[in-house]
Amino acid sequence: MESVLSKYENQITIFVDYLEEFPDTDELVWILGKQHLLKTEKSKLLSDISARLWFTYRRKFSPIGGTGPSSDAGWGCMLRCGQMMLAQALICRHLGRDWNWEKQKEQPKEYQRILQCFLDRKDCCYSIHQMAQMGVGEGKSIGEWFGPNTVAQVLKKLALFDEWNSLAVYVSMDNTVVIEDIKKMCCVLPLSADTAGESTPDSLNASNHSDELIFLDPHTTQTFVDTEENGTIDDQTFHCLHSPQRMNILNLDPSVALGFFCKEEKDFDNWCCLVQKEILKENLRMFELVQKHPSHWPPFVPPAKPEVTTTGAEFIDSTEQLEEFDLEEEFEILSV
Repeated sequence: MESVLSKYENQITIFVDYLEEFPDTDELVWILGKQHLLKTEKSKLLSDISARLWFTYRRKFSPIGGTGPSSDAGWGCMLRCGQMMLAQALICRHLGRDWNWEKQKEQPKEYQRILQCFLDRKDCCYSIHQMAQMGVGEGKSIGEWFGPNTVAQVLKKLALFDEWNSLAVYVSMDNTVVIEDIKKMCCVLPLSADTAGESTPDSLNASNHSDELIFLDPHTTQTFVDTEENGTIDDQTFHCLHSPQRMNILNLDPSVALGFFCKEEKDFDNWCCLVQKEILKENLRMFELVQKHPSHWPPFVPPAKPEVTTTGAEFIDSTEQLEEFDLEEEFEILSV
């Protein structure tokens, strides 16, 4: 009986049945820097949304730390949101923003490798196991809910062990993005910068009639999925094939992490120009962008991987060694 229930638990309704849930208007919809005309491109819009990697609560994975929880239901939602944000950055890094996913269609090997990074196993670099254990260094017990700031710090530190993706994750301090610090970090480390969107729109003109937000909800519990014998992953439950949820932007919790990705320095420069043109002109803005490191701040030191002889997975298996990382609590925006 349990196997039957598990089978239907992971079964997701195809989104075509839910097209009518979106209003029939002439408004533009922006999905991660890409615009869609809602009235004539509903199917294309939902296809774009379903292509995003969707991470939710899972159950029946190996206990975290060997004796910890085997499900993150009730506490792992923010970790799953962090996974989704970083996964989108990796998609842009390796496949490009225009890449699209189709059900039961063979995908590039880079896609399978990206998905592998987030499986619920301790040897996967951005797994729930790795994030929960790295959170111990941020003052969070395993199984305790994370806030956006903790997720930001954890992803920044885990990225130091991720040699394949070579990401430099910058987390802003006091809601202030410092251009000088980001360029210093990316010059010291031969990495792609996790800061601004790969495909930066020319403008951010949004409709005043409805500024609703479209989002993927992690609050669904699904069964753990592992790599199959042939090395591939059954990815059906990692894509949201039903109609995505919407919310009024006024209902958004003000404690948020904003993520931007840039592949090259020119992408970051374009992002800075866009922010200065569209964001900084507002009276109430979510963050600041400055050229120089503020003189009253401590000196900026690019993050570095601790000098250990083990792998990243083994390193954060031992929470005592997390003392080599500084505890940081005043950062607000994850720039991915």
